[in-house]
Amino acid sequence: MARLIYSALASLDGYVEDADGGFEWAAPDEEVHAYVNDLERPIGTYLYGRRMYDTMIYWETVDTSGQPEVAQDFTKLWRAADKIVYSRTLETPSSARTRIERDFDPAAIRALKESSARDLSIGGAELGAQAIAAGLVDEYHLFLNPVIVGGGKRALPDGVHVPLRLLDEHRFGSGVVHLHYALG
Repeated sequence: MARLIYSALASLDGYVEDADGGFEWAAPDEEVHAYVNDLERPIGTYLYGRRMYDTMIYWETVDTSGQPEVAQDFTKLWRAADKIVYSRTLETPSSARTRIERDFDPAAIRALKESSARDLSIGGAELGAQAIAAGLVDEYHLFLNPVIVGGGKRALPDGVHVPLRLLDEHRFGSGVVHLHYALG
């Protein structure tokens, strides 16, 4: 059975976007990006909300010539994976290997986990919150950046209680800390 993995690049105070919707402070340096790439290798399908998909579509069209090796590597990984975008307004996908679903259906995600040979990644705080609340997320990868933004979009939802156990942590030269948790 495939795992559903929620990953987020967050501020130390737990936000994926600041109050103005900015997240440039979370852009990974090459060391963090290479680590993320290694975590992405087992992913066969990305589950995205509309806004996260709009951000990630960059990897579909980016010209990788002249890009750092870590960016080229991520581009290959992203393009090779299937994508499911949850949107009520998006008519057609802008990337290959992509389908659109109108509603997030926990039963469909459970079936996808059971039938998938490769792991699933869920991206975006709002869609992630739905999956967490439905008890679908098996593992969490949080990359805490050395910045406090004081408000914005939270990386983790309110109103849920999920016991976790720490599997690993890693410190980077930039001050970013990676925390890897599984269900407790």
